[in-house]
Amino acid sequence: MTSSSSPSQDTKRFAHSHPEGLRADALMEEDVAWSHEIDGERDGDQFDRSERAALRRVAGLSTELEDVTEVEYRQLRLERVVLVGVWTSGTVQDADNSLAELAALAETAGALVLDGVIQRRDKPDAATYIGSGKAEELRDIVLESGADTVICDGELSPGQLIHLEDVVKVKVIDRTALILDIFAQHAKSREGKAQVALAQMQYMLPRLRGWGQSLSRQMGGGKGGGLATRGPGETKIETDRRRIREKMAKMRREIADMKTGREIKRQERKRHKVPSVAIAGYTNAGKSSLLNRLTGAGVLVENALFATLDPTVRRAETPSGRLYTLADTVGFVRHLPHHLVEAFRSTMEEVGESDLILHVVDGSHPNPEEQLAAVREVIRDVGATGVPEIVVINKADAADPLTLQRLLRVEKRSIAVSARTGQGIDKLLALIDNELPRPSVEIEALVPYTHGKLVARAHDEGEILSEEHTPEGTLLKVRVHEELAAELTPYVPAPLA
Repeated sequence: MTSSSSPSQDTKRFAHSHPEGLRADALMEEDVAWSHEIDGERDGDQFDRSERAALRRVAGLSTELEDVTEVEYRQLRLERVVLVGVWTSGTVQDADNSLAELAALAETAGALVLDGVIQRRDKPDAATYIGSGKAEELRDIVLESGADTVICDGELSPGQLIHLEDVVKVKVIDRTALILDIFAQHAKSREGKAQVALAQMQYMLPRLRGWGQSLSRQMGGGKGGGLATRGPGETKIETDRRRIREKMAKMRREIADMKTGREIKRQERKRHKVPSVAIAGYTNAGKSSLLNRLTGAGVLVENALFATLDPTVRRAETPSGRLYTLADTVGFVRHLPHHLVEAFRSTMEEVGESDLILHVVDGSHPNPEEQLAAVREVIRDVGATGVPEIVVINKADAADPLTLQRLLRVEKRSIAVSARTGQGIDKLLALIDNELPRPSVEIEALVPYTHGKLVARAHDEGEILSEEHTPEGTLLKVRVHEELAAELTPYVPAPLA
């Protein structure tokens, strides 16, 4: 009788002859024992395959309230949204910060954030942004939470919007549409409303859809119609696009007319040689608070993104008595939609035409370096790279001291202030005084009292070094521009023999 080998003996024989086969089987196991000697030397957190491929929930984004009455009230008026992000590069913290900023944008727009998820991908899916399988998982999350809107942390193509809506069965918008909606709520001036309307039409033009695609008008033709004049003609959606293009052309003409008025005022300031300072920075960094602290302008201050959109120009004075203008500009944000950059280009030209930029950054933000990079990217877009810049680290009273030290060390021309408490404002004013361009000609003149207008212009347009009242007139030692120096030259005292 032939003896058969036992299963254990067969396994040992196979292991001896095919050791790599057992090793491959072990590597395919999901629950392989963790070894400190092997796994402890790896760099960073290690995830198993299921976790790497899953939608990762981001905690702490929900803005749902606890009080029953407030909940009932807000549910009547707020959209309930779920946030979706695609993490293509950077760290987990970077992805979480981006989605947290999207949550703040959604809350500013008047939405109630219920949940937020992030999908790890090399690049967004061309059809559904997060992939068909993850889109179905997102639909389950939407049903579970009772949301009526999904907001994606990126600019989606028209095809991506349609396909994702078909899967999740609720309204889908992207980051660009959300920012445009906030701008539409906060624009107050005629120019601001026109710029937002232009940006919205630029965004909506390629995204028009609806029943109108199947409707058509007659082709038209000669007087009274006739043969060969009937046909598919112009569809309803083509008519809508044509009307939007006509409205966009009208808006551009109106904005160009408003731009002309602002340029005239700017040229008037330049004619009087009044230096200009522009306040630029990330949204909610405290630009309007700083303007109020420096000039007492009384601009709206609110702990919200894009609280002020309309540019504000105020007159200010340096500690040495020199006059200058201070302009508050629209706040910037990461991935600022290019439609807005184009629409607000005339407003952002205040930055490019200024003599000095106060770049305000939120010192209490988790990653202020990202804010600095985002603002500088927009400054490059509007062609203001040659303007001198002072980095103003605001909210120093609430910032981490180590973060302040790091920023002050990295940014050579920087200062830490607090617009709320007034900390560092005096030093900032002195720094502005030193950085503003000075008049080129230094002159000493004895101006008769009958020519008091020249003395007043010297105070307004120049820098007074010394002033003395004598029986013959006002003895001025000033630094002025060339035009005023030519008018003061006849009053220069003759040198003593």
